[in-house]
Amino acid sequence: MTIRLDTLPNGLRVVTEHMPGLLSASVGVWVLAGGRHEAAEQNGIAHFLEHMAFKGTKTRSPLQIAEAIEDVGGYINAYTSKEMTAYYARVLSGDVALALDVISDIVLNPVFAKKEIETERHVILQEIGQALDTPDDIIFDWLQEVSYPDQPFGRTILGPEERVAGFTKADLQRFVAENYGPGQMIVAAAGGVDHDTILAQVKEIFGDLKPKAQPGLAPARFAGGERRTVKDLEQAHFALAFDAPNYRAPDVYAAQVYSTAMGGGMSSRLFQKIREERGLCYTIFAQAAAYEDTGQMTIYAGTSGEEVAELTQLTLDELKRAAEDMSEAEVARARAQIKAGMLMGLESPSSRAERIARLLAIWGRIPDISEAVEKIDAVGVEQVRAYAGALLSAGSALALYGPVEKAPDLDLIKARLAA
Repeated sequence: MTIRLDTLPNGLRVVTEHMPGLLSASVGVWVLAGGRHEAAEQNGIAHFLEHMAFKGTKTRSPLQIAEAIEDVGGYINAYTSKEMTAYYARVLSGDVALALDVISDIVLNPVFAKKEIETERHVILQEIGQALDTPDDIIFDWLQEVSYPDQPFGRTILGPEERVAGFTKADLQRFVAENYGPGQMIVAAAGGVDHDTILAQVKEIFGDLKPKAQPGLAPARFAGGERRTVKDLEQAHFALAFDAPNYRAPDVYAAQVYSTAMGGGMSSRLFQKIREERGLCYTIFAQAAAYEDTGQMTIYAGTSGEEVAELTQLTLDELKRAAEDMSEAEVARARAQIKAGMLMGLESPSSRAERIARLLAIWGRIPDISEAVEKIDAVGVEQVRAYAGALLSAGSALALYGPVEKAPDLDLIKARLAA
């Protein structure tokens, strides 16, 4: 694999990874502007903008955008996250130039036609409604809100209905003007690609963009809290979060190993104890997420209203026990799972393009995969036990939805963890 990186004079970065023998490629534009870059009155606009990118440019109609890629058998899509928005396509190697032309067109030349804004507004409102009707989706939005109250980082990606209902063309243009500068863009490609060819095309398309000041980023501060919504559902949905390391924190890999050992698979502690031994749930998992300046360790389970209290108690018992008796075998298994998942995921050009764009955004360079493997391998059982112990007194947040009257509150959970 060959990774090459160039930066245009205006600050836009171009990174590619050639994968010998591949007949396909993934190419896209990653913009370092997501949900946390929105002002309060803009909540949901980054996601709205992502939708509008496919609704017509100065030279292509919405249908022509789709046909341009699908006529050559390709696939085009986009997503919005807390910290970035990505527009990307998967095509055969001979169609990379076409894909980059289409993607750059939707990023740089959207027309935001009034009719299309209204159509897409309705689509997004339906998306919000669907999320509200999906308990194991909406509970994570609520958990985010109580983890980071009154902060951009705690707001939903989709935004509230009342905001989405009022966005105008001027609002979309303002967000683009504030956040879509060349210094906030990364063009990334992987697979059967030629770096020099892509670089030349990027210079032609993006080279004349004027640099702009980077907008300030409101820091994320994990505060914690509780949201409990009682509703007549089949299941009680339980989500517990803890303050966790950011991307650059020394113990970020310990957090990953810990969360995998606790709830990352069928052999994990929570799955074995609560589902396999006690039969209290169908789904239970733990995961650690890291961001620019914060992180979250999250546990989720769905159970009956009668058993949610027991499930919570057993979960807390396992969290406490892990600080004392997490074994070498569990840590080794978790390390193997993380490494295998990471390496298997890099067998596709889409995953490779995503990886190099994200790492460049985080580190300003592309660390070799061996660096991550070495850091994962360096996590030992004592480090994981120490992390498990520290987690017991970390900031925490709780979201509950469904028949959750019998679930303990956050203060009781904290007291049990501290006992």
